[in-house]
Amino acid sequence: MSPDTRSLRIAYSPCPNDTFVFDALAHGRVPGAPGLDVTFADIDLTNGMAERGESDVLKVSYAVLPYVLDEYALLPCGGALGRGCGPLVLTREPGLDLKGRTVAVPSERSTAYLLFRLWAADTVPGGVGDIVVMPFHEIMPAVRDGRVDAGLVIHEARFTYQNYGLHKLADMGEHWEDTTGLPIPLGAIIAKRSLGAETLTRLAESVRTSVRMAWDDPEVSRPYVLEHAQEMDPAVADQHIGLYVNEFTAGLGADGYAAVRGLLTRAAAEGLLPPLGPDALDFP
Repeated sequence: MSPDTRSLRIAYSPCPNDTFVFDALAHGRVPGAPGLDVTFADIDLTNGMAERGESDVLKVSYAVLPYVLDEYALLPCGGALGRGCGPLVLTREPGLDLKGRTVAVPSERSTAYLLFRLWAADTVPGGVGDIVVMPFHEIMPAVRDGRVDAGLVIHEARFTYQNYGLHKLADMGEHWEDTTGLPIPLGAIIAKRSLGAETLTRLAESVRTSVRMAWDDPEVSRPYVLEHAQEMDPAVADQHIGLYVNEFTAGLGADGYAAVRGLLTRAAAEGLLPPLGPDALDFP
């Protein structure tokens, strides 16, 4: 069966921004779109799936791109970039000096981690101490209970960290925006190059249409969003969508591509990633 007639295997997170973006496409409401066989997986899992080539289409962290772009192409839409939506470093004590301190992170293959390391290189003389990788939902309790000195958090934790009695030490996104003037690259949509240029182009157009359909009538996507929002308060889900689904989701544009290349180039210069080839981001 050719890629044009079969359903494409896709994996994305159950987070509200992803379910909002893909609702129309996943439910067959986008005319002429390829069918989707959806797997829900958090981004640390989809990053690994991409490195193993396990799915046709994936939502991944931009930080994993240099490892997978030989096999996958970056779609020019559907992902998460933005302003005022970066990861936070949280501590139990306000104003804590992180030199030599233990910091919990959700993944070392994440944009959040790259932004954190670039921030630390600029603002923590002598560097942080141990990095501990732990599941995202365990990080704020670990900071609260003193098991780690600080935690790097993403997504809805921006709205809930005060419930744990924690303090925001720094906003990685603010640092990135202040030093580059560019939006924050968070999550990318990638698809296998072997699908062919025609299918990749049709997929990108379908994703863009799905985004616009969700914007045109947000209530249609609400049951899908809340079904997978892991008991998230609906108001928090709306905040989440408002932050992470924006003009860059509909199309990366010049600023979006500049942000992606800028992040990966800076991270490579710090020895955090392999260098990106000059044509690596081209589509299709």
